[in-house]
Amino acid sequence: MPRAPESILISAGEASGDYYAAELLDHLRRKWPDCKFFGCAGQNLRGRGAEPIIRTEELAVVGLVEVLRHIPRIWLLYRKLVAETIARKPALAILTDSPDFHFRVAARLKRAGIPVVYLIAPQVWAWRRGRVKTMRHIIDCLLCIFPFEEAFFRERGVPVRYIGHPLASRVRPSMSREEFFRKHNLPADRPMVAVLPGSRRSEALRHLPELKKAAEILARDREVSFVLPASPTCGAEFFRESLAGSKIRAIEGEAWDAMAHCDVALAASGTVTVEAALLGAPMVTFYRVTPLSWAIGKVLVDVPFYSMVNLIAGQKVVPELMQNDMTGERIASEAGRLLNDGPERAKMKAALRTVASGLAVAADPMQLAADEVVRVFQTRGTP
Repeated sequence: MPRAPESILISAGEASGDYYAAELLDHLRRKWPDCKFFGCAGQNLRGRGAEPIIRTEELAVVGLVEVLRHIPRIWLLYRKLVAETIARKPALAILTDSPDFHFRVAARLKRAGIPVVYLIAPQVWAWRRGRVKTMRHIIDCLLCIFPFEEAFFRERGVPVRYIGHPLASRVRPSMSREEFFRKHNLPADRPMVAVLPGSRRSEALRHLPELKKAAEILARDREVSFVLPASPTCGAEFFRESLAGSKIRAIEGEAWDAMAHCDVALAASGTVTVEAALLGAPMVTFYRVTPLSWAIGKVLVDVPFYSMVNLIAGQKVVPELMQNDMTGERIASEAGRLLNDGPERAKMKAALRTVASGLAVAADPMQLAADEVVRVFQTRGTP
């Protein structure tokens, strides 16, 4: 029988990566039921039995400037994870998200002879392209989820495999619109706006003031229900004080249902915009960081669009209100246009269907990822 690994490092630096890594772990367990998984584990990985040497939540910092004060703490987490990994000598490592953290982990593991599979390609095509040279030396297999990425990395000598977007076959509502509205006592004759301020507490707090203004403005001309499906990293209780007296109501989870059944989504730029596209939700996207982070980012980032939906489409499909453009007035204006204009909404929904179809592949992306992990172990894995 083919040999099986005794242990594998699996490390997720963000909540979305934790979700994908946990899905991959499920597939690998079917192949190697006795393999032990350990590493940087979030809620999903821990729930699948991965041993947390450190926790994903400890790395959740956003912004170029904001991360500076956390560097000493993150350095200690890096040292702890690497030391434990070197001591255990796993057959291979699976790293997801947080390239600034995981590139350093990968370089150290490669020197120790541990092969590295990188799940979800970092967006070096957008900024810091010089890191591609580093990737050639520290990654044995790069798994990318957006169709335009494969050619970019292959042309630059990085071993790459396009697996399709894992969410393409998974994102779906769990209940009908009628059931969702009835569960949350929402009037059936009112439009519903899904408010998605970001999965991290820091970004949600940064975005909430303008989102509350937008809700107030939109509610002046029409009766609207505003629902904020709180992420697991925030929880609905986190928003209780911030939303006191607001038109926006926080609920626990159910983001996919909220997006699937909303008339318009107000979505922080990130993975949630891809989820909204897959669910066919017309949306207005936004994002804001500190002024210094924005100034630095403007110099470093080289992309025609900020929203992943627009990048995949290769054209402006959804509005992007970034930094100073992210105001309650601008958000309300764009959202109001979609609420008032049926043809405009229909046009956006048609474009979103095209985006969604481009993210799907025939096979299960996580099965393809698992096949690549097996290949890397069989060809480069340590005994």
